[in-house]
Amino acid sequence: MKLVIQIPCLNEAEDLPATLAALPRKIEGVDTIEILVIDDGSTDNTAQVARMWGVHHVVRHRTNRGLAAAFRSGIDAALAVGADIIVNTDADGQYVGEDIARIVAPILDGRADIVVGDRGVGNNEHFGPVKRRLQELGSAIVQRLANVHVSDAVSGFRAISRDAAQRINITTEFSYTTDMLIQAGRKRLSILSVPIRTNATLRPSRLFKSIPRFIVNTGITMARAYTTYNPLRAFVGLGLAIAFVGVMPIVRFLIFYLQGVGDGHVQSLVIGGALLVLGVMVAVMGVLADLIAANRKLIEASLVRLRQIEERLPAAGEAQEPAVRTRRKGSA
Repeated sequence: MKLVIQIPCLNEAEDLPATLAALPRKIEGVDTIEILVIDDGSTDNTAQVARMWGVHHVVRHRTNRGLAAAFRSGIDAALAVGADIIVNTDADGQYVGEDIARIVAPILDGRADIVVGDRGVGNNEHFGPVKRRLQELGSAIVQRLANVHVSDAVSGFRAISRDAAQRINITTEFSYTTDMLIQAGRKRLSILSVPIRTNATLRPSRLFKSIPRFIVNTGITMARAYTTYNPLRAFVGLGLAIAFVGVMPIVRFLIFYLQGVGDGHVQSLVIGGALLVLGVMVAVMGVLADLIAANRKLIEASLVRLRQIEERLPAAGEAQEPAVRTRRKGSA
């Protein structure tokens, strides 16, 4: 059983050594532990620090491509080196390294495909009151959209089985956390939450510059992911809502018409008819989107099969673009 711990980094040369030092070297049920650092276009010497500390694999983006892209690159690289379990953690030391054993245990026991570290956001002393409420609200929405019970949906501390990693395809450009859970829930993967500990972080997040921007980007990500995997329900529901609004001015016109004063209210008929036609068109778009989704499922199944075939082939050398991976022998 091989565990790969991946750490997305952006200018983390200062914090990375402490994070690496806190990672476990042995876990019961795991034969090999390797560390993978994704340097997402850092302008400091993050990659050099990672190599100096004996990191087994380094994936480097030439420019900053965002957390979601860094996560995707890490998953691809971890699968390529034969990971049976992949753990994602942050470089800023927010998560306690010893808790990696906690989140991999359900996968080792065969009880889960994905395990999310629950920071206990409602009572976490390291979070402010506004952040607590926003985290709870966001998690509640994700639970509803994904049909899973995850109390800390935006936690980046999570373990993923090899099979789940092969089936998850992150498409967002912002953050992988909510996109991944909505996908996993709709693909009927087993997801568990495990309580974990956190450390205080001394610097602001590099993922977003302000709370409002984070809310907007996360909302867009959730809406996009839900629409992608539930197009019929999303579009037909929206179409019916528009059509219902369109019926109301039509009913208003009919009432006036029956009273003999319909000539002065033709605009209600025009507006209602336009909304009714628009609602039907949106609903038809939902049917077409659902047919496209069926093709997407076939493509994803083919992609999983292709990944499995590639894993059986002998390594053909190092990847050059979009990421360069440097391997080092030995253990961290």
